[in-house]
This record gives sequence, C-alpha cells and structure tokens, in this order.
Amino acid sequence: MSKFGASDDPTGWHGTTILTVRKGGKVVVAGDGQVSLGQTVIKANARKVRSLGKGDVIGGFAGATADAFTLFERLEGKLEQYPGQLTRACVELAKDWRTDRFLRRLEAMMIVADREVTLVLTGTGDVLEPEHHVMGIGSGGNYALAAARALHDQQLSAEEIARRAMGIAADICVYTNGNLIIEQLESSS
Repeated sequence: MSKFGASDDPTGWHGTTILTVRKGGKVVVAGDGQVSLGQTVIKANARKVRSLGKGDVIGGFAGATADAFTLFERLEGKLEQYPGQLTRACVELAKDWRTDRFLRRLEAMMIVADREVTLVLTGTGDVLEPEHHVMGIGSGGNYALAAARALHDQQLSAEEIARRAMGIAADICVYTNGNLIIEQLESSS
C-alpha cells in the first residue's frame, strides 16, 4: 500500500485520516488523533489539523509527522510570499517539493483550504482540487471520503458531515480513531 497509509511493514509508522468538507458557507478540515507503530497505538490524540498563515488557511496532513511540519512551515513561507493566493502558494510548494533534493524525501500528503479553494498536495507534484466539495487522505481517507460524499446531500452542516464520516472511517480503519480535531473557516461557496 502507499507510503502515506497502512503498509505491509509491521514495524512502520502508520497513517491517519484527514477529511475536508465544503458546504453551507463553511469549509471544515477534520483529522483523527491516532499514531501507530506496527500493531501498537503510540498516541491517540495527535494534532494533525491546524490553522496556517494568519488563520485564513487550515490544513491537515497524513504521513510522517516531522515531514508534515516541514511542509507546513514551507507552505507558510509561500503564503507570506503570495498573500491571499493559496493556489499559487501550493503550486510553488509543489514545485519545490518535486525538485528539491531534501524535500523529495518527505513522506506526507496535505489537505489545505481557505475561503475559496480546497487543495490536496502530494510529493509527486500534484495540486488537486476536489470535484465534489469533499476530499479524504491517509489510511482511512477513502472510507471517510465515501461516507462524506454519501452524506453531502443530506440536511447536515459541513462539520456534522465531517464528524459522521470520520466516525465511519474510525469504525473501519484500524489506523484511525475517533479523537477528532476539527478546524473550520467561513467559505465563499
């Protein structure tokens, strides 16, 4: 499996679940708190979602923690360089991530969002915008994504959808728990 989630290596660190939902004038990024090493839960309340920049961007990561914090710091630098331009900052970070010898070795994925746009960044240079206002990454990301897409047309807020979808992912994925950190912003859509 991917280096960003569960693998066949019984001694490796295992991933997380990050989900974003954009609905009803809000954008939410939710992440679980579990960090696993092999078959052992090392930490149950890790904070993998946080506010970035001047509080106008939120992001979550899946993958190696130190790598993700390095990427968050780099993204904050790009946001300072390109204020109010999340897409441009992410494209510039993706270029660096792909071409810089140090950054190329980082093993993480990120979801970032501001009032206008939600993006997924990968180490292969991808900067992707979700098609259906929801996106999930990490070991339980596909479970959370499927649940959120199924719930999106219900009379639920973005946060309610995220909480329910993350709960479903936690019930299915052994590398995901129910200790959620949720950040949200007012959205333009």
